[in-house]
This record gives sequence, C-alpha cells and structure tokens, in this order.
Amino acid sequence: MLNTVTFGDAPGPPLLIVHGLFGSARNWGVLAKRFSETRRVITVDMRNHGFSGWEATNSYPDMAGDLAALLDGPADVLGHSMGGKAAMVLAITQPDLVNRLIVADIAPVTYPHSQMGPINAMRQVDLARVASRTDAKAQLSGLEPGVDDFLLQSLDLKEKRWRLNLDVLAADMDKIIGFPDVSGQFDDPTLFLSGGNSDYVQADHRDQIKMLFPDAKFAKIPGAGHWLHAEKPREFATAVETFLA
Repeated sequence: MLNTVTFGDAPGPPLLIVHGLFGSARNWGVLAKRFSETRRVITVDMRNHGFSGWEATNSYPDMAGDLAALLDGPADVLGHSMGGKAAMVLAITQPDLVNRLIVADIAPVTYPHSQMGPINAMRQVDLARVASRTDAKAQLSGLEPGVDDFLLQSLDLKEKRWRLNLDVLAADMDKIIGFPDVSGQFDDPTLFLSGGNSDYVQADHRDQIKMLFPDAKFAKIPGAGHWLHAEKPREFATAVETFLA
C-alpha cells in the first residue's frame, strides 16, 4: 500500500495527485491545500519513492495497480511526468475508477532521453560524510540548475539514506521512459496540460494521444517548462480548477 497524505474532507469524488520520478507527496502540498478548499485531495508517494514500500519493479502496470488499490470509488486523477503515465495506464485499464484525467507535461510515448544522470549523482554522494543538506548538495554534480534541491527533498538525513530505491529505478529506467502496450481507451474528459517551454508533449504525439484518449483537450502554460506546477503554480492551479469545474 502506498503512503498517502490527505487534505480536506469535502464530499464528492476526491482528487488523486500522482508525482513524477524522484518526487513525493510532499512536493504537492501547497497545491493540494488549495484544491482541498472544494474537495478531498489525496497525494501519494509512489512505489520506491518517499515513505512507500520498496518493490522489485517500477513498471507502469504495477504503478497503476498501486493507485487502483487506493481508490474505493471514482476519482479525478492528476499525474505529472512519470505519475502522468501511471495515471494514463490506470485510466485506460480501469476507467471506472477515473472521472476526469489531467496529464501534466507527458505523453504516452517512449522518450529518447534517460534519467540516469540524477541517479548517478545521488549514488556518488558519500552519505557517511553528510551532516546537512548543504553537505550533500556540495557532492551532487552534473545536474541542471534546481535539480539538486529537488533531489535533496528525498534525503533522509537522520538515517543517512535516500528515500528512493535507486537500484530498482535504474534497472527499470527503460520502462520509466517508455510506455507500455496497453489495449483500450479512456473516453472521459482528459486534459493534457504542458509547459510552453517544454518539448515533452509535441504535435506529432497528438495522434497517439487521441487514439487512447478521444476526448483529450490540450493547453499550455506560457513560460513554464517540464516542472510547470512548480514554476507557475498559480497558472497551473487555475487551469486544473477550470477543467475540473
């Protein structure tokens, strides 16, 4: 069972928020509190992340199964990046559990890039010599600006360990950057919300998206990259609330 953090207790279908690779439920706390003004919001730590259990695989069918086990009825689902792919597989394979779907800056395709850089950077940190996040940050290298601070949110200083199962994430990296061969489609409203400066959702992805999500709509947040919810939180929240309303 996944670790969850719940906000609010409003009646009606909840909103399930699914984080991306190397993330956690805590990354979504501010937005979850805002959304909880009108609904119950559930944020999760995905398998091999945060306070959830370490499992032997990190495939999308397995992640979608984890999400399904949390739900006792239909929910609106919001997923970013890896979490967006897991949410898409959930919606396609168990559409009765999803009312409306929001996919943040990801498409149901295989990407040519790898995310091994952050894994290698974290593996190189000598945790025995780390007394503070500043110590760990000094050892993280070769990362894009801001990525080190994001990764450090998953560092358990007391236990001197990463709250990320780096070995399994590395072993299943091809699955994470890919997308499984799933049959079926999700016919209910779906929003593909992407950053205006991001290239994760491209025009040539739309045929594949429409095949799996016939009622898909597309929107961009100007000036935002892949981390659109962190870079433009107000605009992101407004777009989500408008769609869900």
